[in-house]
Amino acid sequence: MSYAALSTDEVVRYRDHRFQMQAAKLMPTQYLVVDDDTALVTVLGSCVAACIRDPALRIGGMNHFMLPDGNSGDGAPARYGSYAMEMLINELLKRGASRKRLEAKVFGGANVLKGFTHNPVGTRNSEFVRKYLRDEQINVVAEDLLGIHPRKVFYFPQTGKVMVQRLPHAHDAEVVAAETAVRANLSRTPVSGDIELFQ
Repeated sequence: MSYAALSTDEVVRYRDHRFQMQAAKLMPTQYLVVDDDTALVTVLGSCVAACIRDPALRIGGMNHFMLPDGNSGDGAPARYGSYAMEMLINELLKRGASRKRLEAKVFGGANVLKGFTHNPVGTRNSEFVRKYLRDEQINVVAEDLLGIHPRKVFYFPQTGKVMVQRLPHAHDAEVVAAETAVRANLSRTPVSGDIELFQ
């Protein structure tokens, strides 16, 4: 399956039986903004997801990016955090959110690839998202970044609640394979509240 560059068209929607509600699963390079009770779900290794909302309007969204920044003219800007953050924030503003009220929660950036100790991508992604939000003066109210474990993130934009499940190392290969497949696809086919940890 190929993923559209930051497209909402290809986001998989399903009924989540654990929470008994509609959910949308975001893959790398995707984002989605919702104004209903849909849960936004993603699995992260070295990638980062930013969850941003306007608490007064109870509208929010999530993105999932793979690298901090790069040449957006390379045909695949959706992989870069600089592009993903801009797209998510602009979509919120288009829907009436106030930039002054925006609050963020950020997740991921694990260094799951063993042997990559010099300037690992998870660390670079984490540093990028913190700096970006600081420069944009968007308040970060919660974060769960870095470390060595992949994460599954459930974000509920209406309330701002987030649940993070740290996955055991048995999932490392699966998460890395998914992120690598998206990277390979992009290179082959260029395209124009609180945190609760649980088991």
